[in-house]
Amino acid sequence: MVNEVRVLPSTHVDEISKGERFAFGENWKRFLSTLDESRIQQAEDSLRNMLGVNDLSSKHFLDVGSGSGIFSLAARRLGARVHSFDFDPQSVACTAELKRRFFPDDDQWQIQEGSALDNGYLHSLGTFDVVYSWGVLHHTGKMWQALDNVAPLVKPGGQLFIAIYNDVGWRSVAWRGIKACYNQMPRFLKTPFVLCVLIPGQAKAAIQSGFRGQFGEFVRSWTQYEKNRGMSRWHDAVDWIGGYPYEVASAESLEQFYKGRGFRLQKAQTPDYKLGCNELVLIRES
Repeated sequence: MVNEVRVLPSTHVDEISKGERFAFGENWKRFLSTLDESRIQQAEDSLRNMLGVNDLSSKHFLDVGSGSGIFSLAARRLGARVHSFDFDPQSVACTAELKRRFFPDDDQWQIQEGSALDNGYLHSLGTFDVVYSWGVLHHTGKMWQALDNVAPLVKPGGQLFIAIYNDVGWRSVAWRGIKACYNQMPRFLKTPFVLCVLIPGQAKAAIQSGFRGQFGEFVRSWTQYEKNRGMSRWHDAVDWIGGYPYEVASAESLEQFYKGRGFRLQKAQTPDYKLGCNELVLIRES
């Protein structure tokens, strides 16, 4: 069955060419070359753990901003009917590639190009048992609008699983500047820029780990990083440094925002490092 593709205006390409948006899909395309069974299983475990389920059989799962497609794939392998969409055409292509590899001609997994800011498109989708959007809505340029837009997509009694960058005051402001700088610079400078940003912090972490007698833990933070949601340390680093637009919110503000929209908090997980994402699973009560 051929997937329906909703064609959007060329704003995505325009924004990237102007340095106003990071090419997430290009990064995820490179990530797919590292994808293996262990990473997929880690993604499945992440969904089971946060959603509090053993599987997703009989569930309808919406992946808002599917990125590489790994969590759409994980949800499908756990038994869900899956609908994936992304604003980035290359991310759509990555998700479609995973479907081709693992679930060819499967009518229980639909993939489209769409935007979390397009209310007409979102309304056309209906409602879902699980709406999943990890590390996406803070990159729309209109985060609070996007957070509001996804609320009606959750069925009463259904779950909303979001992850949003934590608000750490001036440090968040500084990182917004770093990200804007990355996106404005020529392509050939971007990898050296990532290394220049990464190396001082990683060197400090390595030295501190050595003094504590925990250098092995530092090494494992790189060599076993796929245990963190099945992702790649390098591709996550590029995504983090380049990820723009960039907005932030505290876990408390997110919980209050959705409480006013008929949700209650089921589970929250704050980041191990302050600049990471607050992860919230909320249940729609009304």
